[in-house]
Amino acid sequence: MAKKQEKVQEKDLAREMDEHAPDYTVTADTTENEPGENAQELEDIDPLMALEIRAQQAEDAASQARERLLRASAEYENYKKRAQREVEEFRKFANETLIKELLPVIDNLERAVESSGTDKNSNKGIIEGVEMTLREIYKVLERFNLKALESEGQIFDPNFHQAVFQEETSDHPEHTVLKEMQKGYILHDRLIRPAMVVVAKSLNKDNESQASAQESADQADE
Repeated sequence: MAKKQEKVQEKDLAREMDEHAPDYTVTADTTENEPGENAQELEDIDPLMALEIRAQQAEDAASQARERLLRASAEYENYKKRAQREVEEFRKFANETLIKELLPVIDNLERAVESSGTDKNSNKGIIEGVEMTLREIYKVLERFNLKALESEGQIFDPNFHQAVFQEETSDHPEHTVLKEMQKGYILHDRLIRPAMVVVAKSLNKDNESQASAQESADQADE
């Protein structure tokens, strides 16, 4: 009788342990395994398929490495071209600051020559010396690709000209540069100083009538 009770107790204890035991049921893993793990699992099943997978993985890795190499090579080439352009730009315009400082000196020499042309008491030897100096300066600046703008008689261009004032006239088309007050200069292909100019402006009807009347009166006086 005692043995039967022990067996019943053992069965009840086993049943209770089964009820409280954790569930170790194996379920399908939906997460992707690493390529090496898949290859190892397949190698146990099919060695040929495992080799094919490894070959594909190696091919993909080589393709990615090639793309990275091409990208790095392209970036390096772009860097070299950009650095070369910057060096060339620096060489072309390294003297820009110095040339800008010299332009007012050239302006003063030109004004001195221009103003002495109407002065009968001016020393011709000094004027000739200033003119020779100017010509030498022009030659030096030309070797550094500095060019003066030809503005007089040209159509006003705001990219190269700075209008000082407008002058009404019927002798020239509107927006024509009548006079150059100060020369403009271009270094290589860069404008370093615009030309200061006087621009033609068409006469209005009242002013045109007055100009015609004045012209007629002048002709009658003659």
